[in-house]
Amino acid sequence: MAAMNRKHDMIEALALGATFACLAHCIALPLLLALLPALAAIVPVPTEVHLVALGLAIPATGFALWSGYRHHGGARPLAMGLLGLAMLAIAVWPWGGSVLEAPITICGSIAIGAAHLGNWRLRRQVAHVHAA
Repeated sequence: MAAMNRKHDMIEALALGATFACLAHCIALPLLLALLPALAAIVPVPTEVHLVALGLAIPATGFALWSGYRHHGGARPLAMGLLGLAMLAIAVWPWGGSVLEAPITICGSIAIGAAHLGNWRLRRQVAHVHAA
């Protein structure tokens, strides 16, 4: 049981780290591009980068939150994570390249981060109950 908890903690930590890296990218890159307009013309970020990131986020977040749900039974982190993933998908496809892409992506990343934190907290609560 302890080895399984460590494995899930590692998966949750990796997923949370990826979420915060995405959030940092979404906040820092527009700020950098706003501060350095010349750089925007030289280093555009293609849509494919966001599609690849979304392709990695869906299985990682889905696996971490689904396994957490099966462990603790709390649906709120799973629902919050699905909402965040939906926001990321919407930001890439319908609004990719528009002024709405970054704010929607940031909100989606925050939702996913909150979902991972909630999932982690619920898993820890269940582990303490089983250990007692």
